[in-house]
Order: sequence, then C-alpha cells, then structure tokens
Amino acid sequence: MALRIKRRFDRLREEGGKAFIPYIMCGDPTLEKTGELVGLLEEAGADCIELGVPFSDPLADGPVIQAAGARALEAGVNLRVVIDFVRMIRKKTELPLVLMTYYNPVFRYGEEAFAADAAGAGVDGVIIPDLPVDEASGLMKSAKRHALDTIFLAAPTSGEDRLKKVARASRGFIYFVSITGITGARLELDSRLAGSVSKLKEFSGGKPVAVGFGVSTPEEAAAVASLADAVIVGSAIVKKAASGTTGELADYLKKLRAAIR
Repeated sequence: MALRIKRRFDRLREEGGKAFIPYIMCGDPTLEKTGELVGLLEEAGADCIELGVPFSDPLADGPVIQAAGARALEAGVNLRVVIDFVRMIRKKTELPLVLMTYYNPVFRYGEEAFAADAAGAGVDGVIIPDLPVDEASGLMKSAKRHALDTIFLAAPTSGEDRLKKVARASRGFIYFVSITGITGARLELDSRLAGSVSKLKEFSGGKPVAVGFGVSTPEEAAAVASLADAVIVGSAIVKKAASGTTGELADYLKKLRAAIR
C-alpha cells in the first residue's frame, strides 16, 4: 500500500531523522542478486528502495546505471518481470518500494493495467523521469485509483510555476534533481542547491523533499540531509555492488546511513 511511504516519513519526522533512499537496478546481474541486495539495504538502514526498471534508451542515466540496465536486459528483465519480483520480495520486506522506469514500458503495458498490477504486487510508488507532470494526468488518475504514489521530478532550472505543479502532483515525496545532467554526474554543494531546495519546500505543502543525482560520499550525503528530508544515492551503490565485495558494500551503506541520520 502507498501508505508505507507516508508512514515511514511520518515516523522519521517524529524521530527527527532523515530518509536514506538507495537505488539499485532490478535484475543486475540477476534477480536472485537483487533480492540479496534488498536484504542488505534493509539491514543497513534504508528507509525506502528505488528499483530501477531496465530500458533500452535510458536518457537520464549515466554510464554506470546504463551498464547495469544493459546487464539486466541481457538477463531478460523487463517491467513485468520487475513487478513479479516485487510480488515475491514482498513476502520478505515491508520497506517502501518505488519503481524508477521510463514511460515507454508503462505506455506499452497500459497505464491502468500497470497501476493495478504494480500496486497489487506491493509497489508503493513510481518515478518516470521522461514523463512531465503536464502529460501525466492519465497515469495520475490510474495511480490514485490503486493507491500508487506518483513521484515527479523538479530540477534546479525549474521555475516557480513548475515547482508548484510538481509539488501538487507528487504523492509520497517530491524528487529534486540536484544537478542538470545525468545520474552519476558531479554534485555541486553550494548556496544555489540550498536555495532551490528551500524554494521547493515552500510549495511542497508539507510533502517530503528527496534530493538525488550526484550524491556518492557520506560527506555529500550528510550535507544534502541538512537541506532535504531524504537523500537518494544511486550510481555509487550500483558501481560498488558490481565491483566490490558484499562486506565492502555493507560498510559503505552503513556509513551513508550514519551520515544521513
């Protein structure tokens, strides 16, 4: 149920904490490995997990996540497979799970069928970086019917009108893209980022604001957590999961969690 996201953020607010939202590519290199990673992330203190859906033309993704998506596609993973994976993993975890996909797979699936099947499997929310809020009314209606949170992206280049639209349309949390570029690019921690997040919070109506893209070190995570309600880390985790040992990844995740807390 979509209430998982709200309940998690409500609890964190009561405790004075911030959310740690890691991203992993579903099916990279196998679904079995993804299941193990979900358990590792939960053990490390993740508050919500973004599951990437592999796609052949991932415009917002940098080379690390593109490579992960290519490996998952090679293994036969697609949107239907990811939804089935969530149905399976729901037997083991109550962590909020959010799919990050592109619109083409959702369009081919059918918006209503996607919302129904995803929510029925235990998906809590969906992020679609190439679906502007202005063109999302159909999906938003279907998602609302099935209690699936729609999470939209705001960027440093977004004007006030755009920020207000994104804030109104988002459910669960609002995703602020900290840089203008692709995932894995270098994060610039400066007054402009602080000002942009502050401005978005003015329009958020109390909805949590999560910041992602470019966060890789515990120091960066701590700095972002001082501004936002949640920190999203993707490329750095995907890279370490692919190249390091389980122990090294677990240590890195715990350091991120401690910095964000």
